[in-house]
Amino acid sequence: MRRRCAVLERRPALGLKLVRGVAPVRAGGLRVQYLGVKAVFVLGLALGAVGVTVDTASAQLSLVPPPKRAKAAPAAAAAPQPVVIPREFAPAQEVYAAFPAEPAATAAPAAPSACQLRLAKIAVFQPVPMLVGAGECGASDAVHLDAVILPDQSKVTVTPAGILRCPMAQELARWVREDVAPSAVKLGSPLRMLDNFDSYSCRGRNRVRGALLSEHGRANAIDVRLFKLADGRALSLTDVNVDKGWREAIKASVCARFATVLGPGSDGNHEEHIHLDLAERRNNYKLCEWDVHSPPPAATQVATAPKATEEAAAPAEAEEVSEEAAAPLDVVPLPRPRPKLADGGVARSRKSDRN
Repeated sequence: MRRRCAVLERRPALGLKLVRGVAPVRAGGLRVQYLGVKAVFVLGLALGAVGVTVDTASAQLSLVPPPKRAKAAPAAAAAPQPVVIPREFAPAQEVYAAFPAEPAATAAPAAPSACQLRLAKIAVFQPVPMLVGAGECGASDAVHLDAVILPDQSKVTVTPAGILRCPMAQELARWVREDVAPSAVKLGSPLRMLDNFDSYSCRGRNRVRGALLSEHGRANAIDVRLFKLADGRALSLTDVNVDKGWREAIKASVCARFATVLGPGSDGNHEEHIHLDLAERRNNYKLCEWDVHSPPPAATQVATAPKATEEAAAPAEAEEVSEEAAAPLDVVPLPRPRPKLADGGVARSRKSDRN
């Protein structure tokens, strides 16, 4: 009798498989025949050993530390970054800004502006790099004004030289050429010098701490104190002894040309000079405050008596005093006698014809 036998072998993971075979069974003894069982079993053991070897090798490899990587060469040291200093929120305007440093010798000079080309025909000046000061102080297209060229090619020096924006310097030069110089000739001598009391300076108005920025801080203003003629005379704009008609003519000219004119009578800070600027205002509004004062009136002459009369009256007064002093205190002085008429009679009172 034969029975079907099933032989289970290891799973494919171990390299085994299920093999079905037929084994004969006899009455005198058990004989089991396996068809290919032995070969398959040996193959499974071989594959299992290979799997165990692979797992062991993988475990050993996992325990081996990875090779150390070569350290990269240190990078070149980076250039130091500039330290950023926070800017003041409200810097004091009174701090005077330093004039800009001179440009490098290798730097190419900047091309002159259109304003500088016009100014070169009527003035002597040097271009100035951009002015940078504290807060809002500073200006672009500024010049160092040295002198004004008159139509006859003579020069009116600006002493000391002023630092102004080119438009302000141009208007100042035109004023000197067209208004001041002709009026000086009428006084008998040509114009030779303009006294610059102040030009560019980083400060508040009237030098008050915390005040609004002055136009001087924008290089847009100049303070003029006086002019000098070729004969040595000094014509102060605020001197009451200078011809009043000339000072009134100068006032009319500056008020027509400049946006702001401040002089005596404005605010108490311009009693000895005249402030001129080109401040921009709404609707081109202009401010002209300058009182042209007159010289004080001459002192009234008091009539005095001649010295001879004073000397003659002095002895008479002395005699009267001496006589009064000589009279005794207990005697009452009598009144003076009445005056006599020419005919020797005594004057009598007459009744008036009118009742």
